[in-house]
Amino acid sequence: MSWNQVVWAFTGLLIVGGVMGFLKARSKASLIASVASAIPLALTAAGLLPFWVVPLVLGSLVVVFAKRLAATRKFMPSGMLLILTLLTAGLVWALIRKP
Repeated sequence: MSWNQVVWAFTGLLIVGGVMGFLKARSKASLIASVASAIPLALTAAGLLPFWVVPLVLGSLVVVFAKRLAATRKFMPSGMLLILTLLTAGLVWALIRKP
């Protein structure tokens, strides 16, 4: 498994989550935010942007999800997305450090 595959998987989950948020709650903000976050990740995984974009986007998402979780105190969806983003960042870090 490579870091690119992990980023592609996370990107897919982001888009699916945005579409689900739009379909369930008619939240255009969820759809726009998920696509806006997914685009730089996909471009990086495809090799069109430098790697440093991945930790930048994942770090930004951690901050956003942590703030939302603190504000709402509801695990879904912010808490779950926070955990998923942290796991993705950890896995990417482990894979790039792998000899």
